Amino acid sequence: MAEPERDTRRVLMGRVGGLFGVRGWVKIFSYASPPENLLRYDRWQVGVGGAWKTLGVKAGRRHGKGLVAQFDGYADRDIARELLGAEIAVERGQLEPPAGNEYYWTDLIGAEVVNRAGVEFGRVDHMIETGANDVLVVRGGQGETLIPFVTGRYVLEVDLERRRITVDWEAGD
Repeated sequence: MAEPERDTRRVLMGRVGGLFGVRGWVKIFSYASPPENLLRYDRWQVGVGGAWKTLGVKAGRRHGKGLVAQFDGYADRDIARELLGAEIAVERGQLEPPAGNEYYWTDLIGAEVVNRAGVEFGRVDHMIETGANDVLVVRGGQGETLIPFVTGRYVLEVDLERRRITVDWEAGD
């Protein structure tokens, strides 16, 4: 029996923001919510100078509003310096499947948005977290449209296979 294919698409999860101490630790700005969820993964894809490499996470912890982490093979500050500004990602296959009506933002970005009358708004450019609910930022023929991501109210259907989101929203709202 063939082994199932691994999903190796990268999902951006943060970036290296600075050095921390002299033993190769770095400060991490995590895009995960809560930030420490990034520490669930024992290997990260790290983008340095346009090239990606897989690094094992030796240790990590919450520190202030962010995280600090140390990678395998990065035992001192001078070596860790090459990671400054690097993007951090995990393989899509490492993420747990979302529950029920939950979605990863990365799966929504780029999806076409239409209302029930078939009016095309464009594609999801990015998402905004407001506290009350997330907001789709859609760019296209209607300009920029902000639509609250509230399933059952404004978001009627999310078809990830077709990369299409149907909304209860009127053009010009």
